[in-house]
Amino acid sequence: MWQQITELLTYDPSSPLLFNSGLFLVLFLLFVPVFYLLRRHHLPRTIWVVLFSLYFYYLSSGVYFVLLILLATTDFIIGRQIARSESRSGKKGWLILSLLLDLGLLCYFKYTNFLYDSFAPLFGASPEGRHFDIFLPVGISFFTFQSLSYVIDIYRGKIEPLKRWIDYLFYISFFPQLVAGPIVRAVDFIPQIHRIPRVSREDFGRGLFLIICGLLKKGVISDYISLNFVDRVFDQPLLYSGFENLMGVYGYALQIYCDFSGYSDIAIGLALWMGYHFNTNFDFPYKSATITEFWRRWHISLSSWLRDYVYISLGGNRKGKARTYINLLITMLLGGLWHGANIRFVLWGAMHGVALTIHKFFLSLFPRLGRTGAEMSPVWRVVSVIITFHFVCFTWIFFRMGAIDGVWDMLTMITEEFHPEVIPQFFAGYRMVTALIIIGFILHFSPDRWRLALQSSVTRAPLWAQTLLFAGVLVILTQFRSAGVQPFIYFQF
Repeated sequence: MWQQITELLTYDPSSPLLFNSGLFLVLFLLFVPVFYLLRRHHLPRTIWVVLFSLYFYYLSSGVYFVLLILLATTDFIIGRQIARSESRSGKKGWLILSLLLDLGLLCYFKYTNFLYDSFAPLFGASPEGRHFDIFLPVGISFFTFQSLSYVIDIYRGKIEPLKRWIDYLFYISFFPQLVAGPIVRAVDFIPQIHRIPRVSREDFGRGLFLIICGLLKKGVISDYISLNFVDRVFDQPLLYSGFENLMGVYGYALQIYCDFSGYSDIAIGLALWMGYHFNTNFDFPYKSATITEFWRRWHISLSSWLRDYVYISLGGNRKGKARTYINLLITMLLGGLWHGANIRFVLWGAMHGVALTIHKFFLSLFPRLGRTGAEMSPVWRVVSVIITFHFVCFTWIFFRMGAIDGVWDMLTMITEEFHPEVIPQFFAGYRMVTALIIIGFILHFSPDRWRLALQSSVTRAPLWAQTLLFAGVLVILTQFRSAGVQPFIYFQF
């Protein structure tokens, strides 16, 4: 028995710790009582959260929790040195050092093999079979960008450096957002570190609602449609009709949204239960009527980070139209590359960059077109939402497909081998998949007032009713679990 417990509490590369696992629930229930006992005592509370967060990361990535500590240490020191430097050149030198260390770290773990594959042929070497065996620490893209925002904001004079290293480690390692975001800005979160955490009844209820939504999105909709349909289609598109391929694309659009927004919902909800507030990370992005609006609603913490720290740093829209368009393209190319070391992510980012550029160009010619659906007539808004949604779905094919050849196979099947006669067979053979896809999109496109009314009902419910509701959700999750706990898609980033 003790051996089994030891194995359970030790990092297992084949089964990293996830929010939607029973082990995390047990650990969190052990963590919370101590946290509330210490919540009025800043230093003990901070140490307790840091220890739990590092252990959480250890169960997700093994010994690489040491990497997190080293990153926090170097950027903490550099941030203080930037504040102490009296000259502009001195501040810039420390900033460059932070960029080199953080981005160098990210490039090594995430892009070494990609760069080798890209440049080896130029020197007459063959990249085949020569990949380096480099482990990718979970969430490295998230906490690296988070740490960079702290250093850059100190350089820009927006925040003062923290005085205690343990406080900065708290900011970087805080477990709800550690492995898959959202990317929490220092300017938003650091002031909360020094306040006594307070959880109102409304905060608890809203946190419960978000956690329930996240678990259902991830454990029911995303996992089920991916394992039972979407993965099969994308793995072998030529084995399925054009209609089935199209449904696979729609299914993946819903899957990745439910997967990633589900994680964000859980992270925000857990933070609320502890008295900390994160900004919204997803705002029903498929309701967007323009590609610009989509990026204001999709992965908001990343898109705003790229805007503030890449696009604006490149000059933004301050250096003429041509430079603005170039800056947009560069930003989205880097955004695509951030998602993965593969040409398909670069292409995905490039397509979104071109679309944003075209939209910005047309807005300069026809300002009345509108940046968002709120500025459009109802009819034109519906048409624009449909167009934008299908463009996003088209780009998802490149994002998801394992090889570029598979993209053309899928597009060929959709355009040349549609076979509408298989539609009744599809609905009959994939009843649950079809039902979940329909339910998922109905919920996504439903009016905001419905969601707010449901959230209010959960928030106002007595504790016993909230407990029963949460227990019921856990039962549903166990019924839908088909092949163990599935990792979140964005863990790879």
